Amino acid sequence: MKLPIYLDYNATTPHDPEVIQAMQTYLEKEYGNPSSTHWYGIAPKRAVNNARAQVASLLNCSPSEVIFTGCATESNNHAIKGAALCGKTRGNHIITSSIEHPAVLEVCRHLAGSGFEITMLPVSSTGLVDVKDVEKAVRPSTILISVMHANNEVGTIQPVEEIARLARNRGILMHTDAAQSLGKIPVDVQRLSVDLLSMAGHKIYAPKGIGALYVREGVDLAVFMHGAGQESGTRAGTENVLGIVGMGKACEIACIDLDANMHHMKRMRDILHTVIFERLGRVRINGDEHLRLPNTLNISFEGLEANRILEEIGLEVAASAGAACHSDTVKISHVLEAMHIPVEWAMGTIRLSTGRFTTESEISHAAGVIVDAIINLRRRG
Repeated sequence: MKLPIYLDYNATTPHDPEVIQAMQTYLEKEYGNPSSTHWYGIAPKRAVNNARAQVASLLNCSPSEVIFTGCATESNNHAIKGAALCGKTRGNHIITSSIEHPAVLEVCRHLAGSGFEITMLPVSSTGLVDVKDVEKAVRPSTILISVMHANNEVGTIQPVEEIARLARNRGILMHTDAAQSLGKIPVDVQRLSVDLLSMAGHKIYAPKGIGALYVREGVDLAVFMHGAGQESGTRAGTENVLGIVGMGKACEIACIDLDANMHHMKRMRDILHTVIFERLGRVRINGDEHLRLPNTLNISFEGLEANRILEEIGLEVAASAGAACHSDTVKISHVLEAMHIPVEWAMGTIRLSTGRFTTESEISHAAGVIVDAIINLRRRG
């Protein structure tokens, strides 16, 4: 059976062969615990330290500022809860945006039930947070601002550097969820001026079940997991050496090949965009035309339903929906709602995301499949 063309890289990525190769030794031979002081702990310990340095090199930070976690969701929880609990003597106000991933929004909702006050910022019609809105939202009790680097659905890149500068001038911690931006655009924590940054291995061609959190030196977080004191005492538990090695290698590859990868993903995305727009009318792009991830194409087809589009193309193209339609109800993503996309457009929204392994022949075929599907659906009414 021929597999569908994969255009859902924002959901997860395939494993890079070099990542698999780097992990092989720690799957087959080097099974020791990195905390062990005997012979079998030496190689795993060195591997963890090496991976930490690889992650740090991509982020432009010190290895001591990198904490390995189980995923970006854990990193977000660690950063936001940790900062809130440590800062509650100074204030109880947290600012975030209305288009964050649930791994941020749900954490903030949980904290709202524990005495914290949450401000959710609006976004423009292209999904962009206005720095002026951030400034207006700041209070004397504000202790944390959390705004994602790039949106997972529409790809809009946020003005994190400007927001972080504003936060630092007011003594407020700045966190960003960079799970979608890492490996697609430059992510330099010194340039961004953030205090906390979350990332995920499975978005950069490493395994699922591994993530990392950047914590700027001098920033205090409440301990996330108590135990034997791994990860500088903030996240106890025997290290996932296999995943950590994979993530380190993935970061090394992303660092070396970033410019080429950015160009390739954008080229594949733009070819797909051009074919669809040239052959179909009544098509809408969601997200900022200029400030957008190079691999992300979020498009809406007026009057159609996303689940019907995915059913029509599903045997040949794998993509994601921006809305779920059931009988006479339509559930539109919170991102599209926050952008005030009209329901007749939002209900027919799909996300197509390219990756390093996407080929031009795949794009050509996928574009044809999508165009034919839309024509057929429109004909059927």
